[in-house]
Amino acid sequence: MSPAKVFSFASADDVSRALDKFLEEASSESIARSGKFTVAFSGGSLPATASKYLQHNTKIDFTRWHVFFADERCVSHADADSNYKLLKEELLDKLSSKIPATQVFSIAEPLVNDSKAAALDYQQKIAQVFGDESVLPQFDCILLGIGPDGHTCSLFPGFPQLDEKTKWVTHIDDSPKPPPSRITLTLPVVNNARNVSFVVTGAGKRTTIRDIVDKQDQSLPAARVSTASPVHWFMDDAAAQDLAVVKPSEFKL
Repeated sequence: MSPAKVFSFASADDVSRALDKFLEEASSESIARSGKFTVAFSGGSLPATASKYLQHNTKIDFTRWHVFFADERCVSHADADSNYKLLKEELLDKLSSKIPATQVFSIAEPLVNDSKAAALDYQQKIAQVFGDESVLPQFDCILLGIGPDGHTCSLFPGFPQLDEKTKWVTHIDDSPKPPPSRITLTLPVVNNARNVSFVVTGAGKRTTIRDIVDKQDQSLPAARVSTASPVHWFMDDAAAQDLAVVKPSEFKL
């Protein structure tokens, strides 16, 4: 597995600009290769950071995008805790004439009170796009954030979901962060992606980033994300300031 590749920028705005260019390139390469771009978003601050310039990009063929969620809270699509609602407001509504609604894969609202069934249903949705439920899917790009405790997706330190080996999507009903019931991609799926990019801004998680990137503390779920190609970190200087081992690389396409 390849080491992490860190890109550090002067401001959060610069992170958004770079992420726009990165996704433009990744999308173009994937569409040329397979005719589509499969991308999964996490929630938190990531949708706003990723969407700031992406929504205005006229070079991307968004009609070929298939949009998934790295994790989702078991709530209605209109709930303030919904990752779907967040991405819809930040990006999908602004690209509604370009990304077909049938190519946006959200949690099934009728199943939000049964996280196990919702996880199984979401795995089946992934299989519909990738074509074979017996073969581990390979997303073109998965965009992730981290929590102060080092969690990513809805994979939390010390919880059994972190060690799931066979399911593509699993569920949790006792999340240490509310709301308690969620579904999440598992590490085998995340680690099989062509590209995984973490997006973090601000100084609040700088020591966690150090423990993940420099120390590779395997008790932290985000440190267990390891793909065949380098895992990318798009950060501002405030977030990257405690890194001493893995130095930022020059961002260029």
